[in-house]
Order: sequence, then C-alpha cells, then structure tokens
Amino acid sequence: METATSSSDTPTATAAPPVPAAEKWGFPLQELYRLAFTFYKQNSGKAIHLSYEDNLKLIAFKQQASLGPFKTNDAPALGVLDVIGRDRQQHWQLLGDISREQAMEGFIDLLDTMCSAFRPYIEAVRQDRDETLRKDLRRMELEKEVAQKRERQQQELLEEGYKEELQRRQLQDALNKQTYQQFKLYAEKQFPGNPEQQAVLIHQLQREHYHQYMQQLHLQNQNQNQTQTQEKAHQEKEEMAPANNNNSSTDLANAMEGLKLGDFEQQTEEQHQHQHEQQHVEQAQTQAGGEYGQEQHNHVNDEYDDYVMIRPAKIWTRPDIEQFKTEVSAGDGDGVITIGHGDTVTVRVPTNMNGKCIFWEFATDSYDIGFGIYFEWAKPVTNEVTVHVSDSDEEEDCVDEDYLSTTEDLESGTLSQDQNGLNNPIAASKAPISIIVPIYRRECYNEVYVGSHSYPGEGVYLLKFDNSYSIWRSKTLYYRVYYER
Repeated sequence: METATSSSDTPTATAAPPVPAAEKWGFPLQELYRLAFTFYKQNSGKAIHLSYEDNLKLIAFKQQASLGPFKTNDAPALGVLDVIGRDRQQHWQLLGDISREQAMEGFIDLLDTMCSAFRPYIEAVRQDRDETLRKDLRRMELEKEVAQKRERQQQELLEEGYKEELQRRQLQDALNKQTYQQFKLYAEKQFPGNPEQQAVLIHQLQREHYHQYMQQLHLQNQNQNQTQTQEKAHQEKEEMAPANNNNSSTDLANAMEGLKLGDFEQQTEEQHQHQHEQQHVEQAQTQAGGEYGQEQHNHVNDEYDDYVMIRPAKIWTRPDIEQFKTEVSAGDGDGVITIGHGDTVTVRVPTNMNGKCIFWEFATDSYDIGFGIYFEWAKPVTNEVTVHVSDSDEEEDCVDEDYLSTTEDLESGTLSQDQNGLNNPIAASKAPISIIVPIYRRECYNEVYVGSHSYPGEGVYLLKFDNSYSIWRSKTLYYRVYYER
C-alpha cells in the first residue's frame, strides 16, 4: 500500500509544474486569465455565441481555477430537476486533479479556439500596455534629461561667475601694482605720518581708478562695434558702386536687358493672341454642342441616381429596463405584444416626410428574442405603423447579403395584398428589400436595446421580432418606435 501511494504521489507532483505556466502570450498567467474571463463574461451572448457544451467546459475550467479539484463531499446538493447543475458538476469532475494554473491555461486555450476575436483583443491590450510603458519610460527619460540640463546650466553659470570674478580680481591686482607707488606718494603728502589714513586713501584711489578704467574699456568696445558696422555698410555701397564707374560695362548690361525685355514682350503678345483664338473656338463648340452636353450630363446624373449608399445602423443598450416597461405599458397598449412560440412579428414603419432618422427601443420579460431590420423600397401606402404576425412555416425569405427579394416574402404586405398578388400576376411583383440589420437573438430581458438609422430614401422599415426558434415558450415584447426631424 505504501508503494502504491508513493507512485500515485509522484505523477501528481510532476503534473503541475509552476514555472512553465507562469507566463503566456507575454502576460503573467493569472493576469491573462483575468482578461480572458472578463472578455467571456462581457461578450457571452453578444459578440460570442457558444454552444451549451462549450459553455460547460469553460465553466468547469473556471471552477477548477478558482476552487481547485472537484470534491463530492464539499459539492452543494442538487435538485432533482437541476439538469444544468448536474452537467456542470460532471464536466468539473472530468478535469480530475489538474492544478489551478493548468485550469487557467485550459480556459484561455479553449476560449481562443472557440472565439476568433479573443486573440486580437489580448494583442490590443498588450500593445496598449507596452505603449503605456514606453510612454512612461520616455517621460522619465525626458524628465531626467531636463533635470540634467538644468544642473549643467546652473553649473555653467557658477563657473562663468567664478571665471568673471577671477578675471576681475586679476585685472584689479594688475592695475593696483601699476599705480601703487604713485598713489602712495600722493597719500604721504596728504596724510604725513599717518599710515592708516594713507592705506585707506590708497584703497579708495585704486578702486576709483579700476572703475574709470572699466568705463573707458566699455566705451572703446562700443566705438569699435560702431566702426565695424560703418565699415560693413561702406563695403556694401562700394560693391554696388562699380557699375557707375564702368560706362562700357553698364551700356552692355542695359543692352542685354533691353533685348531680354523685347523677347519677353513678344512672347507675351503671342500667348495672349493664342488664348484669344482658343476662347473663340471653345465658344463655338459650346454653342453647337450645348444641347448634346446637357443631355450627356443628365444621363450621367441618372446613372449615379441609380446607386444609393445605405448607412449602417447604430445599436446600443441602456440599463433602465423596468422604467422603460412601465412607460410603454402606461401608454395606449400598442407597444406591448405577446409573440407566440414559433411566430414572427413584423412591425411596418413607413418613413415620414418630415423626418430624417428612425429610432427604436425594445425589451422582453425574462427571455431573449431575435431582432432584425429590413427596408422596403416602395412608396408607403399609409402613414400608420402596422403589425403583422406570421408562423415560422411561412418564413421562406430569399435573402442575399445586401438585397432581399419579396416575391417569396409573405411579411412584406398584408394578407389581402398577398391574395391580390396571387390572383393578379402583374401585382405580384413587389418592391425590393435591403437588409439593414440581420436577425440575431438579443438578450433584451436584462437591458433595453436601442438603435437608430438614417433614412436611405422613401420606403417602409420592417422591424422583425423572431420567436420561431422557441418551441414551447411565448415572449412578451415591449417596443417603441419614433423618428427625428
């Protein structure tokens, strides 16, 4: 028994090496797992549509990473009808004794396999992080360079001040040595037998002599600068003056300039004459072919009018779902519809001549519903919003990516119109329909789905609420449609 225990402990120790799982894709494993779990939680059911089995696997990895291996004694008791809880425990139990790091890595790899948008999201986060680090390093380097430059400037100022002071003292000492004997004789005559007064007078005379010398030196520098400026101006005048001292060269230069001027005038006259003749030709062509040109212009405009650019719709959500349901229910009751299981409701909203954009809002009770928007390129027969209900067996739309033919779509008109179309082959040809928003299931029981779309032209918007995938359950829909001037 001890041998079996030791052999079973050995693979357990080697099954979870902590060092290889420390990093993945340039991130610490725990940080990458947090990013992956946040991405899955925010986009599940919206940008990510996973199967039931794949969701069970991801939840099992999440439980293993947060709580460790499955333990029957610690597991909560399940109800008899709790099928989902039983499936989750079974998938958790299948993971065995893998470590939490391996479970995190399994969650990341499985999400990367099932969702193609996950890896670009992580790459964008990594680039943003690296860019932030580069900006911080660049900012620190710039701050360091600025501090070093400031220190160098201060040091240079101190050195310059020290040099100036040293030069001043050396100059003053040299002047004092030259005038000391002369000032000493003068001080002895002024204060005979008083060495202290003689020293004070010598010091005053030397200081005054230094200031007078510096003033004279400053005046000499100013005079030199003015003399140099005047000499430069005089040299510039002399460079322009030789043309007046040489008559032959001046005459030759004037003759060359006159020749060039005559050639230029002749060329200018020829150009004006050529332009004048060309204008006469263009006017004659315009008068002769004006009607043809106008027809060509109209034809081109008609060709461009055949192509209409449809802008994409804008869709967002907001959390005040209870307030929205209360407001819609408090109205006339037209905004609350019960959609039976297997049914599809089409709300026909004609464009308004005073509007330029349509807005819609909708939500449901407790369950999701499919939603999409089409646009029918036909002049509205009425300005009222109408609601049409059809079974899933009647939904046989032939849809392309950007175009929908309504010859097989029973939801593009009323039942009476369809019967008239079957009886009258000419009336059976209906207007084309463009897809604005494809039909997808929306989790509109947690938040209100809101959207808008700019009018592409005159026609009818078809708001499709699809419950054809539900076999047993009916849905209660709250919706509101309006336009912007």
